[in-house]
Amino acid sequence: MPPLRTILFAALFALCVLGGLFVPMLGALGYVGHYTIGPEKQWWHAPVSGLGIRYSYTLALVTAVGVLLNWNKLKIGELGIHRNEKILLLFLGLVWLSVLIGPQTVGRYTQPGIDHPSVKFTKVVIFSLLLTRIFTTRLTLDKLLWVLVIASLLLGLQAWETPRRAFISGRLEGVGGPDFAESNFLAAFMATMLPLIGIMFLRSGLIGKIVCFFSGAFTANAVVLTRSRGAFVGIAAGGVVALIAAPKRLRIPILVLLILGAAGGFYLSDEQFRERMTTITRDSGQRDESAESRLLLTKASLRMVKDRPLGVGVGNFYQTIGRYIPEYAGKDAHNTYLRCATEVGVQGAAVLVLMIVVSLFLLRRIILRCRQLPKDDAGAFSLLAFGVMASLVTMLGCALTVSLTYVEFFWWIMLLPVCLDRALEHRLAEQKTQSETIRKRKKVKAVQSKASKPPRSTPRPAGLPESVARRAGA
Repeated sequence: MPPLRTILFAALFALCVLGGLFVPMLGALGYVGHYTIGPEKQWWHAPVSGLGIRYSYTLALVTAVGVLLNWNKLKIGELGIHRNEKILLLFLGLVWLSVLIGPQTVGRYTQPGIDHPSVKFTKVVIFSLLLTRIFTTRLTLDKLLWVLVIASLLLGLQAWETPRRAFISGRLEGVGGPDFAESNFLAAFMATMLPLIGIMFLRSGLIGKIVCFFSGAFTANAVVLTRSRGAFVGIAAGGVVALIAAPKRLRIPILVLLILGAAGGFYLSDEQFRERMTTITRDSGQRDESAESRLLLTKASLRMVKDRPLGVGVGNFYQTIGRYIPEYAGKDAHNTYLRCATEVGVQGAAVLVLMIVVSLFLLRRIILRCRQLPKDDAGAFSLLAFGVMASLVTMLGCALTVSLTYVEFFWWIMLLPVCLDRALEHRLAEQKTQSETIRKRKKVKAVQSKASKPPRSTPRPAGLPESVARRAGA
């Protein structure tokens, strides 16, 4: 008999595939869970590995078909294509333009089974646009966030269970889905999830708070095990934004959470982690080889941008960096913004920065607009917008030391403001309809009340007999 985890995985996969045709949200949630956990790498997947099922492809296809079949039921709003989505599509166009004008890609992306970044990014854009058409209410958005919270908990547990002998150079590696094969990518994802976990903790009841507590603890522990300096920078940036942008009524609870989180992180960290973090601010003579290589790669990347301002082509950084630093041939940029500028060109970097700025301003606009709602709804939306903002800033901080340009979760977080904006638009429209309905009911009641009153009788003139007055009235 297969292990219980295998049976549970098979049941959930079947539910998401079959249910996704009728409720696209199920297919999308299944895809997000699969992307995060990476079942193919788990020991309990062995009994079904021989089936040769492409889980991510199947779930994405089912989600797309489900969206088409249920298009009229989706609450997308009146805008159609959102401004942020247009920017994303513009960036996709620049990605393919760089492929057309750049040299042919050689090396790692020509190996069987590995998608070229342009192909991978096209898939990322398609699924991201599905997400922004499925999670368009607060209820559905909450379900997406809960899947991310639970997926982070499962990844954290897997990181905690991984024996130290499996670590590479003292760092946790190989945990999670295909985008998390390298520790810095896992650290960036887990760090990005921490603000969302914190927000769900504040918004939940007792059981939800317990789940979020353990999810946050194991997620933070996983970040420590990766020894990622970029995640440390990202968390610091997210913490600063959390203190500045937090709703007034929640500043003290959020400050308490940040203090407890910092204390817990310090408790979980060891001497190796603390020593590695101190290299961020050291002088050149005191940095380790990894930190020093980041600076050399940054300088070489800037020279590359100067030489090829239109970009060297998507996927071509690895084959180009050797011209500037021969000993670093085949190395990555370790920086999202520089990887974008060198491959997609300055125009691609400009569009990426535009996307970031527009997303942050959209979140600020959501916080201001949600004040039109009743107090409870306004508080929920402002808290969600604040959490997404802190998560986005955390991810952008992590992006300083890891190349997330074509990584899927990077664009999910970038487009979460679109989901939240559509959810707010839907709630405002719903409130307007409710107000109009109440106003019409009051008007109808007023007319009915007036019609039900008996007609006023004509008063009898003084001094006339009643019979004479009655005849006069007739």
